[in-house]
Amino acid sequence: MARQLFGTDGIRGVAGEYPLDPRTVHAMGAALAEWAVTRHGADPVILIGMDTRESGSWLAAGLAGGAAPSGVEFRFAGLITTPGVAHLAKMGDFAAGVMISASHNPYQDNGVKVFDHSGFKLPDSEELALERRIFTLLGSGLQPHPASLDIDSGLGQTYLNFLGSTLPCRLDRVRLVVDCANGAATYLAPELFRSLGAEVIPIGCNPDGRNINLDCGALHTDQLRQRVLDSGAVAGIAFDGDADRAILVSPSGRIIDGDAMMLILAGKLHSESKLGDRDGLPTVVATIMSNYGLEAALKDKGIRLLRTSVGDKYVLEEMLRTGAVLGGEQSGHMILSQYATTGDGMLTALRVLEVMRESGQSLDSLAAGLKVFPQLLVNVRVKNKRPLEELSAVQDEIRLAMAEFNGAGRVVVRFSGTEPLARVMVEGPVLERVEHFAHRIARSIEAELSA
Repeated sequence: MARQLFGTDGIRGVAGEYPLDPRTVHAMGAALAEWAVTRHGADPVILIGMDTRESGSWLAAGLAGGAAPSGVEFRFAGLITTPGVAHLAKMGDFAAGVMISASHNPYQDNGVKVFDHSGFKLPDSEELALERRIFTLLGSGLQPHPASLDIDSGLGQTYLNFLGSTLPCRLDRVRLVVDCANGAATYLAPELFRSLGAEVIPIGCNPDGRNINLDCGALHTDQLRQRVLDSGAVAGIAFDGDADRAILVSPSGRIIDGDAMMLILAGKLHSESKLGDRDGLPTVVATIMSNYGLEAALKDKGIRLLRTSVGDKYVLEEMLRTGAVLGGEQSGHMILSQYATTGDGMLTALRVLEVMRESGQSLDSLAAGLKVFPQLLVNVRVKNKRPLEELSAVQDEIRLAMAEFNGAGRVVVRFSGTEPLARVMVEGPVLERVEHFAHRIARSIEAELSA
């Protein structure tokens, strides 16, 4: 049975509308409480955190209100990152952790993401069981009764203490521009880097409930890039709304994306003989969206690249299957299994800064080995999502592109798991031809699915 509420990254929607309306959120809280009692026995405690969206507080209160009749206690971290919730769920005395966030989406959207005590997202079977119970509760005529929640500020500090403990060096006299996307890392990230001795120039740190991800953060790096160039910083760091990803900017203004960071971190781990999978093969896991330049650069170092479908969930699954310790996405989601069970933007930034300090090299120098193939991603808004193999005109355009590239390029067409979008990625040796085919394929999709 297919899931109806949970997508690739929890439950998402427009806050206030189904499935994030008060009644459904109340039912989520009740179902989650019952799940916690069944899995963990009497008196379980559930952690809950949120980003800066104006809807976060009432969604948290609604979830806690739904759990109240079961006697399940919620501890409220308030503003915290998604990886912070995952870490605390694993290391603390919690049956589960719940993060209220829609990551990089605009403020009108929100979401509910659940981690169990292992720190991993719930498997599909558990999410399906929760869904069934939610629908049963909704049919029982329940009425929402929000709970009152007090913020436990010590939870965020516990998470920062962990992050700081992973860095074996100081960042004294290191100037950083830190863009927190007016999101979950707004107060945590500047505090972390300052506690390690860095000089921090903060931007995107004035949340008002509606400006999360607005012209700032990991998806909008123009302002960060300019501040790095103007200030002479050694690096710029941009997070998205829930800070599970990071994008860096070098002193020259180069964007250091997930591909470049994987190459940098893989080089360090490989030199320390720490990159092997279960068979001892040096391995990095990435998605089909990572540039061919990463694959070529890793191959030159004797490192193989395994590719998965788009989504950090699938990267993690492949890492667990193979025993690989490093994986990530071009978008900046990085999973370092030595430290975390999910992508963590602040942890990623610390690891790259560690390589810089230990090697004495700049970000520009460290990323120089990545020769990026021209790549273009075109998003097409669609009214419905039909199987791509049924779209004959689209398939014809893809075949034309692949025939011209003749093995020296890639075409990836997929639907977004969280938005009504088809994503067209074309990669090849010549930018003009990449742009030509990307727009041809996008127009073909638009003709078939946007009418």
